[in-house]
Amino acid sequence: MKRVYVVGTADTKGEELAWLAQRIADAGVPVMRVDVGTRAPTVDVDIAADIIASHHPNGAAAVLGTDDRGTAVTAMGAAFSAFVATRNDIAGIVGIGGGGGTSIITAGMRTLPLGLPKLMISTLASGDVAPYVDVSDIIMMPSVTDFAGLNRLSRTILHNAAQAIAGMALSAATEEGGKPAIGLTMFGVTTPCVMAISEQLRNRYDCMVFHATGTGGRSMEKLADSGLLAGIIDITTTEVCDLLMGGVLPATDDRFGAVARTKLPYVGSVGALDMVNFWAPETIPNRYKGRLFYEHNPNVTLMRTTPEECVRIGEWIAERLNRCEGEVRFLIPEKGISAIDIEGGTFFDHGADTALFNTIESALKQTARRKLIRLPLHINDPEFASAAVAAFEEIANR
Repeated sequence: MKRVYVVGTADTKGEELAWLAQRIADAGVPVMRVDVGTRAPTVDVDIAADIIASHHPNGAAAVLGTDDRGTAVTAMGAAFSAFVATRNDIAGIVGIGGGGGTSIITAGMRTLPLGLPKLMISTLASGDVAPYVDVSDIIMMPSVTDFAGLNRLSRTILHNAAQAIAGMALSAATEEGGKPAIGLTMFGVTTPCVMAISEQLRNRYDCMVFHATGTGGRSMEKLADSGLLAGIIDITTTEVCDLLMGGVLPATDDRFGAVARTKLPYVGSVGALDMVNFWAPETIPNRYKGRLFYEHNPNVTLMRTTPEECVRIGEWIAERLNRCEGEVRFLIPEKGISAIDIEGGTFFDHGADTALFNTIESALKQTARRKLIRLPLHINDPEFASAAVAAFEEIANR
């Protein structure tokens, strides 16, 4: 039987935790009260903190055996993440917390599949919630007042949260349509290519396009890890540039990791590897003074990658792709890799592109399942989009 997990630090938020759990139960949804506190609970719980702590890689002592609150909070977050990964009875999860509790509970929420209801009632929810939500689908709900005993307003907030999570758990979303989903990456400078690919595939696939802004690539790979994608067409790998060169829209070191873990059919390319993203010109690091820049808009400045940087980028990408044991096709558009890397364009640099292409080709360990395809086309040529579609259809049906 699936349940809503009601999670909080039962040593400091026990009254609110118990009240919230009862409201959810009253709505007809089974609950599981989970304690992630580091001291003795003030209310009864179904899963005690020492059980959660025992899931830490270094054992419960790493969580409960320290007097340093910061260390304990971080360790409990790691333990809770490991704990929820072992459960198959979660219909939804709702948490309450201040700074420490929010950090602990959202760490676990982020490990859960996209689409599973996640609601965090937090004193921090009206500020910058990016560190807590990241690329997950956590709903952050402001508590308005602090959690220091129930009051007229906190009862209303918790009642609304209880009704929300109960409704989501009782009426779980059902998948509409029978088309499998694929992930695609796009930047403004690769839009014609990706839109043409989507147009050719949308009758057979649910095409999910992700803006390659760091969070976009991570969101796509999160979907892949969650089992929600049937394949990936990764035309725009530009986030690697920002990761390696200090741009503002970087990938993480785990870029391509989901491709390796899931072995999904993968078609990739070098879209927008000619550029590193910065904000307004005055924010660009001094070490890049004198480089070739393009003002995308008053708040975004693009920097052209050099041949030396392209070698580094190519080596990094090839090394990650070499870890992928599924079907991989990597396409090289020899006439340019973005809308401004085209003959006559601001970023057209045949030497830099050649360095990138040759590096990837030499470093990629080609096999029967991992192949590089060079095409005498620009990335935004209609023929290139058709070639990407053909490559994907070849491997998707195996």
